[in-house]
Amino acid sequence: MAETQLRTLSGQWATATATDVAALRGRLRGTLVGPDDPGYDDARAVWNGMIDRRPGLVVRCAGTADVILSVIFAREHGLVVSVRGGGHNTGGSAVADGALMIDLSPMNGVRVDPLRHTVRAGGGVTIAELDQETQAFGLAVPMGVVSQNGIAGLTLGGGFGWLRRRYGLSCDNLVGADVVTAAGELVTAGPGGDAELLWGLRGGGGNFGVVTSFEFQAHPVGPDVHFAVVLHRGEDARAALRFYRQWAADAPDEVSAMATLWHHPEQDEVPEPERGKPGLALFAMHCGDPTAGAEMLRPLRDFGTPLADLSAAQPYLAAQRYFDADYPAGEMRHYWRSRYLDALDDDAIDAMIALNETSPSPQSAIDVWQLGGRYARFTADDAAYGERSAAYLIGIEGKWADPGADDDGVAWGRRVVDTLAPFSTPAEYVNFPGLYEDNAALVRAAFGGNLDRLRALKKRYEPDNMFRFNHNIPPG
Repeated sequence: MAETQLRTLSGQWATATATDVAALRGRLRGTLVGPDDPGYDDARAVWNGMIDRRPGLVVRCAGTADVILSVIFAREHGLVVSVRGGGHNTGGSAVADGALMIDLSPMNGVRVDPLRHTVRAGGGVTIAELDQETQAFGLAVPMGVVSQNGIAGLTLGGGFGWLRRRYGLSCDNLVGADVVTAAGELVTAGPGGDAELLWGLRGGGGNFGVVTSFEFQAHPVGPDVHFAVVLHRGEDARAALRFYRQWAADAPDEVSAMATLWHHPEQDEVPEPERGKPGLALFAMHCGDPTAGAEMLRPLRDFGTPLADLSAAQPYLAAQRYFDADYPAGEMRHYWRSRYLDALDDDAIDAMIALNETSPSPQSAIDVWQLGGRYARFTADDAAYGERSAAYLIGIEGKWADPGADDDGVAWGRRVVDTLAPFSTPAEYVNFPGLYEDNAALVRAAFGGNLDRLRALKKRYEPDNMFRFNHNIPPG
């Protein structure tokens, strides 16, 4: 390998000699990939097809020792570092031009303790891998709704899924972690270690080091759950969202629901005249007994005259994979943002319907996530995640396939954010970061009163801001 150009902490370029790079490669159990090596383009690819960046080096870590060696190499050469877990962050935080990229994807071991209802998972584990292991024991950890996603970034930023109202977010169920700090030291967050660091990892992101191992609290779920999927025509969306607002207010904690304004997909279940037209989909999971769940979700199914009702009792694993086909890795281009609403009033409903109808891409969507329940009973002392009083999270999913449509897709996402501002709280969800175009505002909005505490933690563990490609918290 020839000399390698790498980005430094000061933003300048530095040269790593072939001897330096060969020395690092020789000490790793995993593999080191540079721009001239076979597989470099695969190693730098992430889920959002709009992200095209060229790291200086990629270390595909086989274990914690490889992570430590990589961080020490970066520290000795004054380099910035990006960290890849599953590579699904829509802003592309896993990869940066000229950075040393630490790839945790080979570290995908999972160990379940069925007696303690805990599970230990490596930093490269996906939701599908975690679910597969925990469901063997009738357990589940609250995770996201697309099973190919990695657990690491999801957890460190929050983690909304179908269990949120019964058991909280992914970060709320994080009970311990192993972290390689910027000093190249392995520390424990949680019991027997640093409790303040565990608090910071619960939503504060990858600001404090590389999390090589997560320990979660798991809960009895499955094997079957009742999963509701009800589609409505565009002309019925307003009435259906008003009903959803009323129904969601009284739903039990076992139910987590989402209403999605979208264009109906080209699927057999959708009558042909409605395919590609604006409409509404209602999704909900009851995570307890499926028979009880069917009764709990019946009002959602009985309202109005649905275009289609695809609801059924099904394995929890199947429900977790329901959206997977809609989010293929690398094929679509994404711009995701968020808003939180205290109430779903009629003007907000009308605004979202109009925004959906004028979307430049039929793949884009506006998701109205029902909050409350156990999610809302965690406090700022439990997790860095932030304030939880809002009744709804609005997920703004700009999604399209044509690279020539990037400007229109991003502009639509920003227009949704701006249009919903009068109805919204100041907060934003850090896992829907856009392209990090205004990171400082995102961080202020997300963490509010927790920001000073997070800055102090950042200064203690990461004063040089080596790990900055995330919802970055500058050292206090």
